[in-house]
Amino acid sequence: MPLTPYRRVLAVPGVRSSMLLFFFARLPMTAMGITMTLHVVGDLGKGYGAAGLVGAAITLGNAVAAPVLGRLIDHYGLRLVTVICGLSTTAFWLVSPYLTFPALVIVALPGGILTVPAGSIARQVLAALVPETKRRTAFSLDTISVEISFMFGPAAAVFVVTQYSSTLMLTAIGVSFGISSLLLYLMNPPIRGEDETASDEGGRPPMRSWLRGKFISTLLIAVGALFVLIGTEVAAIAALRDTGNVEWTGMVIIAMCVASLIGGIVHGAVHKSLSQGWLVFLLAALTLPVGLFIQPWWLLALALIPMNLMCAPTLAATTETVSKLAPPQVRGEAMGIQDAATRLGLSLGGPAIGFAIDHSSAAWGFFAAGARALVLAGFGKAFERSLKPEPVLAS
Repeated sequence: MPLTPYRRVLAVPGVRSSMLLFFFARLPMTAMGITMTLHVVGDLGKGYGAAGLVGAAITLGNAVAAPVLGRLIDHYGLRLVTVICGLSTTAFWLVSPYLTFPALVIVALPGGILTVPAGSIARQVLAALVPETKRRTAFSLDTISVEISFMFGPAAAVFVVTQYSSTLMLTAIGVSFGISSLLLYLMNPPIRGEDETASDEGGRPPMRSWLRGKFISTLLIAVGALFVLIGTEVAAIAALRDTGNVEWTGMVIIAMCVASLIGGIVHGAVHKSLSQGWLVFLLAALTLPVGLFIQPWWLLALALIPMNLMCAPTLAATTETVSKLAPPQVRGEAMGIQDAATRLGLSLGGPAIGFAIDHSSAAWGFFAAGARALVLAGFGKAFERSLKPEPVLAS
């Protein structure tokens, strides 16, 4: 498989340094969930439900704030948002080890609201640096970077918490956010391409002119994609616990990440790939039969490979579609809305599949995740087809 498309993207000025920066910025984000869970359950002596409450508050804050922060970036630039969110995020994670559980629950929501939106900023910067003809490869590369960070961040968090303390890991997350925010402020990468800055003279287009039709359909399909991804993860962990193979959880997750990484590489390297709709359909459909192969653990890992091959391509295709449909002047807000949609999928998928598993079995959890994601994605495509054709906005 030729990797020339990736070399061409990495040769674009500013891409390598930006991708390295955002890889570092995302590492603490990948470790937040598991660290906070272990802290609440271990140091604070609460249950997993209490830990889930804190995590849900942070996630809800992220989802609510993402479009607003994106709009601020569009209007005022990166530096203002970086300063506000960088200081707030750093303070939240540095202080959190010393808070009681009630206090932690109270500050978790504002802590999530003011988290540095590294993911949406990374996609906005790539869209500004890379011409549209190379964006599929660029967004695939970004998704691959996310997969690699998820292979290291949570594992590092578990090691530090179990070998040292959750206080040390929470502090490390805060320091990492502070350093990455400082670097982002100093680098101040562009949020619009040189050929796009002239379009600012026309003013900010009203939301109703771009948040419609195909864009809404893309968001609905994205919700379905994240629903099945988090649902599959929950079902896999439940299956490993039910079969007494919980110690192999790390190996199964690594297999899932590697498969997704390979799929992302292929998606970005080929001349033409599948659309977001078809990728989500395959992602969900390939999840349906996984429950037939839950033991031994290595068979489950193998059964999860086909659906995870579609994971990174689906996420990259979603971002590519959003970047095409959103005018440059509102790209930050559009990327923020995309973030909110993905977090909605995560918020819906975990509890829904957990409920299905509690009332049936882990094996049925995979089927439930795939089937419900197909319904969500199908609803998105049906909504798109019910509308009149829309002109694609130039980026």
